[in-house]
Amino acid sequence: MFKQTKPVRPNIDSLIGATTHIHGNLNFAGGLRIDGKISGNVIGAAESKTMLVLSEKAEVEGEVKAAHVVVNGKINGPVTATELLELQPNAHITGDVQYVALEMHPGAVISGRLTHQHNKPELKLASDQSAAA
Repeated sequence: MFKQTKPVRPNIDSLIGATTHIHGNLNFAGGLRIDGKISGNVIGAAESKTMLVLSEKAEVEGEVKAAHVVVNGKINGPVTATELLELQPNAHITGDVQYVALEMHPGAVISGRLTHQHNKPELKLASDQSAAA
């Protein structure tokens, strides 16, 4: 009778292997899975539905920002999830965390401040539209 709709997740189209260590910032679009180590910021494209997955072997030393972030490894730096943050049992974050929705499994650890962000739609006034014409 009622049809449940699942949120559309981007495909994981890039992988950083377990034996890979990247020194420097990493910008991505779409889906990214990290099994290795990143010494730098990991930032998803701002206007797209990005997904970042950190396996239990993954380590990031720097800022992490994406729409949907799944953590089962270690992050030493601030984390921003503009849609959903999933913290699996082996997740360990040292840094401040900003999220819209949060799912946290037993065993996950956050050493920092949690801040809920409201995902507010942008309002445009009719007077702004007439001024642009």
